[in-house]
Amino acid sequence: MYQIVVTGPESSGKTTLAQQLAEHYQTQYVTEYARTYLEERVGQYEEKDLLQIAKEQFRLQNEALKSANQCIFYDTSFLVLKIWSNFKYKRVDPWINQQFRYQAIDAYLLCGTEIEWEYDVLREHPYQRDELYQLYKKELQFGRKKFIELNGNQKQRLNQATNYLDSMFSK
Repeated sequence: MYQIVVTGPESSGKTTLAQQLAEHYQTQYVTEYARTYLEERVGQYEEKDLLQIAKEQFRLQNEALKSANQCIFYDTSFLVLKIWSNFKYKRVDPWINQQFRYQAIDAYLLCGTEIEWEYDVLREHPYQRDELYQLYKKELQFGRKKFIELNGNQKQRLNQATNYLDSMFSK
């Protein structure tokens, strides 16, 4: 079972791409639990909430693995929680760090910031997307994670991702 993470700064097309890839490969994708959690709290959260979000995301991913087909796509990951926590609070819970380090992810699809930022009450960083993108890239490189950078419009990204994944799946 291939586990693929679609990642990147907020409003970079992650959810759309995860949905498109799941449809293309006729499999499951796991939504971002943080959105559900924050919607219930009208966007209000504290540092301790990130660990609760992470643990529920972990549970949802493990549950979805049971019904996936050849591969599964995650619309978020422990990388997102790690960057979010470090960016906002200057520290990361050790459990989140450990999950990022050891979760068996086969590839990360890092979405660039060319797609226009869309307002959403839950989004916090419209002017720091490029800075955040560099943090994602740095963490993936430092963690020696397998990843590809996806750029351009949504159609171009889908083509880049499917070409990359088809190559990976055929090995």
